[in-house]
Amino acid sequence: MNNIHIPPVVKNLLIINVIFFAATFMFKDSQGGYLLVEKLSVFYFDSPFFKIWQPITYMFMHSPGTFMHIFFNMFALYMFGGVLESRWGAKRFLNFYLITGLGALALQWAVQAFEVYQIAGTAMPGQALYHLQNLTEAQVQTLIGIYNGPMLGASGAVFGLLVAFGVLYPNTELYILFIPVPIKAKYIIPVYILFELSMGVARVQGDSVAHYAHLGGALIGFILVKLWKDKDNNRFYRYYE
Repeated sequence: MNNIHIPPVVKNLLIINVIFFAATFMFKDSQGGYLLVEKLSVFYFDSPFFKIWQPITYMFMHSPGTFMHIFFNMFALYMFGGVLESRWGAKRFLNFYLITGLGALALQWAVQAFEVYQIAGTAMPGQALYHLQNLTEAQVQTLIGIYNGPMLGASGAVFGLLVAFGVLYPNTELYILFIPVPIKAKYIIPVYILFELSMGVARVQGDSVAHYAHLGGALIGFILVKLWKDKDNNRFYRYYE
């Protein structure tokens, strides 16, 4: 894929993500906290920290605690996004990217709402949350994680791109880290999605990855690419099919 130019939407998404990431380190509160993480990441819709713009801005934020978060997301955006934008055109690609990002959030919120409902009897307890009685330590920690824990990153949209690439170019051979032989996309991507599903169900202690958001992006990406596949403009990339 070295001969693929960077189409305009992919290029601008890369630039915006890098700018947001750099700006994260420039704005801190008096305790050294990252202000942009607090304001632009997305919180549970019933959390007092939730703001109306967060479902969009969270897609451009990445964890300041590790460079690998933004690196792998932007690498995947560059590798797979360029092919898809060249096939679909700028408008459809941008729509796909944003819709899968929102779909990722929707599934994550749905899972969180179910967890809150199981504990509080409602998905939106509001101020009553602070007056719940007879909660176990595990339930308290679950509620704290949901209400106080922000979600950030382009991973949901990136999973949508991975699924779209796998559906449209299933026989493309890809190299995976630590695996010395190429593997076709139609084998790698389903295995990766099953891994994410197992991690989401297992709820491994200390795992802060929003696995259901990844699955939400993958699911919406699969639905969209199936709806759009027959309408593709045949002028664009067929090299990988």
